Amino acid sequence: MDLHTEMLLEEYRDAIPVFEKMEAEVVGTLREALQRNGLIVMAIESRIKTEESLAGKLALKGAKYATLSDITDVLGARIVTFYTDDVDRIAAMVEQLFEIDWKNSVDKRMLHQLDSFGYNSLHYICKMPGYEYRFELQLRTTLQHAWASINHDIGYKTGVEIPREYLRRINRLAGILEMADDEFSRIRTEITDYRRRVQQLVQNGKLDDVQLDGDTFNSYLQVRPFDALNKRIAAINQAEIEEVPLMRYLRVFVAFGCKTLGDVQRLVKQYSEDAYRLARHQLGNTDLDIISSGVGVQNICIVCILAMGGGKLGLVRFFDAINGHNTQNEAIAELTYEQAKNIQLL
Repeated sequence: MDLHTEMLLEEYRDAIPVFEKMEAEVVGTLREALQRNGLIVMAIESRIKTEESLAGKLALKGAKYATLSDITDVLGARIVTFYTDDVDRIAAMVEQLFEIDWKNSVDKRMLHQLDSFGYNSLHYICKMPGYEYRFELQLRTTLQHAWASINHDIGYKTGVEIPREYLRRINRLAGILEMADDEFSRIRTEITDYRRRVQQLVQNGKLDDVQLDGDTFNSYLQVRPFDALNKRIAAINQAEIEEVPLMRYLRVFVAFGCKTLGDVQRLVKQYSEDAYRLARHQLGNTDLDIISSGVGVQNICIVCILAMGGGKLGLVRFFDAINGHNTQNEAIAELTYEQAKNIQLL
C-alpha cells in the first residue's frame, strides 16, 4: 500500500462519524420527502463503504483521487421503486432535495445495452448542505434490483467467464423482465384511468354503465347512497350515526344477482321504504341513541332477502356473510324474521 492510499484511508477513518451522520440525514430526508409526495417505494437502502472495500478501490484507481472528497461513493444510498415511471417522479424530487453533480451523474437507462436491464439504474451524485462529501444515490425498480442481485450471484460471484450459451439465456430472461417492468407500469396507469372514468360515471349517476366490482362499489359508497335512509332511521330516536365500513355488503349484492351499480341502486330504491319501516319497528320502543351507518343497507338487504323468499335460512346466511359465522346469527335471524312478520313484510 503506497503512502497516498494510506493517507486517504486515514482520512476515511477520521471521517466515519461524519458519514454516519450524513447517512442518517440523507435517509431521513428521503423518507420524509417520499411520504410528503405520496410516493410508496419497496425500499430505501444505504451503506458506508467498508475500509476493505475502499482499499480495494484505491488499489485500482487511487491515483485519480487527491482527497477523500473526490470519492463520490463512500456513502451510497438506493431507492427501490415498484414501477418504472416512479423512478422519474422520485428523480424530480431528489433534484429539489440535493445539489446534483451532473458531470458525474449518469442515467444508465439510456445505454440500451442488451445485458443491462438489472443495471439500468439512474445514478445521481449528490451533495447535502453542510457536508463536504458527496454521496451516490441509485434509483431502480424492484425487478431491476432483483435481477442485478441474481445476475451478480450467478454471473460474477465465481469470477469465471460465463459460456455464451448461458449468457444468451440470461439475456433472454432480462428481456422478459424488462417487458414485465414496463407492463406493470402500463397496467397501473390503465387501472388509474379506469377508476377515474368509474368515479365520473358514478358522480354523473350513470350507474348502469358501471360493472359491479370492488373498485366500483367503493366509488359508489363515496357518494354515500345510504345517507338519506340512515338519517330517517336516526331521527326515530334522535340518534347519532356512527360510521362503519360497508364494503362487506358487496358480496351480498353480488349474491342478489347485481351486475352493475344500476342494479344495486334499483334495489336500494325498491326496498328503502320497507327498510325504514323495519327500523322504526326495531327502534321505536328503545332509547338507543347511537346507530351504525350500516343500518340502512343492512335493512335493505334483509327486506330484499325476505321478498325473494329467502326466509329465516336466508337471513342466517346473510348475517354469516356480514358478521362472520357464529352461533348468535340464528337467534338474530329468528328475531329479525319475527319483527318483519309483525309489520307484514312477509
